[in-house]
This record gives sequence, structure tokens and C-alpha cells, in this order.
Amino acid sequence: MTNETVNRNVWQRFVREGVLDTARLQKRIEESWYLCQKSGVNPYDGKGSDILTPDQLRTRLEKNDRLASIAAPIMEKMITSIRQANTIILLIDKDGYILAARGPDPALKQASKINFIEGSRWTEDVVGTNAVGTALRTGEAITVVGTEHYSVASQHFSCSAAPIHAPDGTLLGVLDITSPVEDSRHEHMLAAVCAASFAVEQQWAAMEKMDEQSLIMTASFYRQHPAPIAAVSASGLVVWMNDTMKEKCQMTVPFPLEDLPDRAWIQDVMRDVFDEPRSYQIGRLVQFSAAKKAPAAPGWINTFHYNGVIGTAEPFQHVLWQAERVAKTDAAVHIHGETGTGKEILARAIHENSSRQNGPFIAVNCGAIPPSLMESELFGYEGGSFTGASRSGRRGKIRDADGGTLFLDEIGDISEQMQISLLRVLQEQEVMPVGASKPIPVNIRIITATHRNLIDLVKKGQLREDLFYRIYVFPLSLPPLRQRLCDLEWFIQDYQKRTHWKGTVPASLLHVLKQHAFPGNFRELFNILDRIRILYGDDVPANLSPTDCMISFETEDEKQWTSRQEIEREEFMRVLKEAKGHAPTAAKQLGMPRSTFYRKLKQYEMN
Repeated sequence: MTNETVNRNVWQRFVREGVLDTARLQKRIEESWYLCQKSGVNPYDGKGSDILTPDQLRTRLEKNDRLASIAAPIMEKMITSIRQANTIILLIDKDGYILAARGPDPALKQASKINFIEGSRWTEDVVGTNAVGTALRTGEAITVVGTEHYSVASQHFSCSAAPIHAPDGTLLGVLDITSPVEDSRHEHMLAAVCAASFAVEQQWAAMEKMDEQSLIMTASFYRQHPAPIAAVSASGLVVWMNDTMKEKCQMTVPFPLEDLPDRAWIQDVMRDVFDEPRSYQIGRLVQFSAAKKAPAAPGWINTFHYNGVIGTAEPFQHVLWQAERVAKTDAAVHIHGETGTGKEILARAIHENSSRQNGPFIAVNCGAIPPSLMESELFGYEGGSFTGASRSGRRGKIRDADGGTLFLDEIGDISEQMQISLLRVLQEQEVMPVGASKPIPVNIRIITATHRNLIDLVKKGQLREDLFYRIYVFPLSLPPLRQRLCDLEWFIQDYQKRTHWKGTVPASLLHVLKQHAFPGNFRELFNILDRIRILYGDDVPANLSPTDCMISFETEDEKQWTSRQEIEREEFMRVLKEAKGHAPTAAKQLGMPRSTFYRKLKQYEMN
């Protein structure tokens, strides 16, 4: 009697009577059958029933883009080397969903009869005992042949699967080789799939190492920053600490972030870090604060004067908590935030809560001044120093700020020559007006701001590194309005007080406003309120709708690309142009699987 016949007799007795001859089965199959029985899996069915929609599969592929990109060429090589028309190779994610299936069309068609297809979930609780599901559950490689499968749908196949692990042991997914049960070579497939899985793990580890080096390189800009800062990898390991952090934390990298001894520290994510060519997040930079949290909103009234709405949103509370402390020093402050988040209001608050509060606060929008006028605007000039110059000369904004604070908004827009001149002012505390023969000493505190990423500007050579270190001493990140919508009523009350408007925003419109992302932040909110006030005065109708006040709330925002995506999109366009529109050639030139390439084309709306 063949082993297959024995297994079928064992299976039939188990599903009919619940009696199992354990001597006839390997241990993993035995425990899986019991689990399937307990989960209520139908042994007479077993076709894939949990299948993703195309959009859901696309989302899952994007989430597992790195795994799919690494595995694709290895799977193609396996298909070529096996050279069998009845074998398919599959990549499955850690949740059991099939991400990719490769093989000849007849074999793929045969597998599709039981929904063994891309997007289908192939776990034990869904389709019964199978190599994919059992490998996912146990974290071990396994072969499941014929009637070792719990459900009849899979019993015509032999499957060998091996898990894929990250260096820290995290399960990433599974590789599987499937062929008809009558294939005499199926006993050799386990070794093949284990070798392929190991190859994926090796490449994953190498890329993680490259990610770590890239993350550390980005973090190195903060080595001498006065605040404790750490670089945390995507897997949650602290891989780098700046000098201040090393003084406060006597631990050796790498170590899990959760192992930090002082659990009371406040952790603020300064920025997420992505690798350049792709969209993977490789880690984040985390800034740590003192061991107590920011005080509640009412406390700020007596400790930090802020001419705006304080509210209750925790992200902004923490910004004020930081601002209160840095205001007592003369440290250079850099404020980062989206357009319309109130960077100048915060800068003025820091000035008014500092020892320089009786001195001038001079604000300059560097992006609004033509480059040809920037030097004379900032540094001033001697009378008659150039054609058109006033006979009496001009002091310039820097000298106007003497004894007080100079606020340079959109600092990322100044030219390289202006960067050199500004660096001298910061280093020597003296200014050289245009046409002057000797410098004039000044005593200023500088606050800068921008919506751009200064570290990226340094990397691109658009901002001098020495100037960066001078102005990026104490960074503050202003949260956008969408992170403060819990205080929306307070912002409306503040607007009413400043404009002496007695109108009331209807509850229905207020609900719509709280669902809006506000890409224009406070400027957008105040524009909306301006429209309502102009159209209706103090008598705002209770049934006012967004359309009535000319507010357009689209269900889908206009596509906006990040700087990284713009670069990648331009690279796609360049390569496609060189390949004369032939997508397979372009994908090969980029070293990218076709499936990933076509997905990117759709993402970037490229035909």
C-alpha cells in the first residue's frame, strides 16, 4: 500500500470520526489538522475565499514593496532553473496573502481553479492545512503532500514553503513552490525553496545595513545639537545617538527604543527618514525632552505670553513648552512648519518672552525680496554707494534689529552669496553695509523659519553646512491645523474677537470643517470665515452649506508629490523616454520588477 493511500485512509477516518492515527503523520501535520477542525474549516472544500480587491491588493503590494522587489528576480531565476511546465512559485506576505505568483500559464490556470491566486489569503484557518499557512504559523520550512492537506481542494498538489525572516527574527513572509502531487521531483523542492528564502533574507539584511548607514548619515547633522536626539531604525532599534543623548543615556547602540531606562522622557518625532530611490521609510529621528510633560493649557497664560489661541492640542502644547524654555536663552531658533501655521506669531512670542522683549522685533520675508535687493535690504548701505542709492544711506534690517530679534522667514530662499554674508554676521556679531569701509557691531538674536526641509537643502548643496549649524541650534516644529482641529471653536472665537464679528458658524458647517484637511492651514480657515462674514454679516443662515459660501471640499485632494516622489517620477520619465516608451525595457534598466514598475506608472499617473 502506498504512503498516499495510507494518508488518505488516515484523513478519511479523521474527518468522519475525529479519530487520528498519529503514527502515520508528521507532528506538524497532526497539530494543524486539529487546529483546522477546531476552526471549523470545511475538509471537503478549501478553496480560497478571502480574496482582496484589486485596490486592496495594490495597497498591500505597496506596503510590501521592498520584499516583492527583492524576491522577484529570485523567483524568476527559480522558474528558469526548475524548467517544469507544471510548477509555480509564490510570494506570500506575513498575513498569508499571496503577493506574487510566477509560472507557466497552464500551471497558474490550474491553481486558479481553487483560487490559489494573487490576493488570496492562504492561511490554515481559511483553507486548511497547507505549506504556506503552516510555515507562517510555525516559522519553519515544511512540505505538505497530497492528502496531508486538510481540505480536498489542495490535495492534488504538493507544496513546499519556507519562511523569510528579517535579521531581528521578524517574520516578513513566505516563499512557496507548488506542483501536482504526481510530480516525482516534489521531494527536492523543499531544499530549493529554503535556498531561495535564504537568498531573500541575505539581500534584506544587506539593504537594512545600507538603510542604517543612510539613517546615521542623515542624523550626523545633529551630532552637536543641544537637545538629546537619537536615530531609530524602521525596526525600532536605536542605531545612533548625538553627544547630548550619549551623556544622558549610558547605553551602547544598537538597542531597542523601548529599552530606554527613563520611560518618562517625552519623545518627539522630528522627522521620518526615507531612502532616496524608493519610498521605504528607513527610520526616524527622535528628539527627547526633560522628564516631565508640558503643563496643561491654563498654565501657559501665566508662564508664556502667546498672542494666539493656545487651545488643548498636545502637539502645540509641547511646542509652547519648548518655546518657553528657549525664550530664556539667546540660542538661535529655527521654526519649521507648513505655510499658514503661524511661524511669525511664534517667533514674536519667543521674542516677547525673552530678555530682549524691550528691543525691536524685525521680521524679513526672504522669499519676497528680489535677490538683487536682498543685500541692501538686510545689511544696509552707505549714502551714494551705488546708482539710485539714497544720499543718507540705509541702516538695513540687521542694524534695525540691534538689541532685539531678527526673524528671517523662508530662510531657504536666500542666495549662496547672502548665506556667506549672513554667516559672518552670526559668527562675528557685526555687519558690513554696502559701500562701508569697516564693519559695524550689532547685538541680535536670530530666529529663522521655513516650510522647506533644511537638511535636504544642505544635501542638495543649496544651503551651506556651516550656516545650517549656526541657525539650526534649537528647532521647533509647528503642527498643522489638521492636528489642532479639536480647538476649532477657539480659533473661530478668536477670529470673531479680532474682526468684531457676531455671526455664528452653524453646527452642520462646523462638522464639515472638522473633517477638512486644511492644506492652507489658518490662512485657509480665515479665508473661509472672511467669505461667510462678507456674504452674510452677523445673520448667518442655520442651513449654510460649504457651497453657499463658495468653499470647495473635494472628496479627493489634488495629487501632490513629495520631493522624493518628484525625483522618482522624473527618473521614470527619463528612462521611459530613452526606452522609447517600451515599459519592459525601462523596468529592466531601472532594475525593477515589471509588476512594481507598472504599479509605479499608475501611482504617478503616467501613460
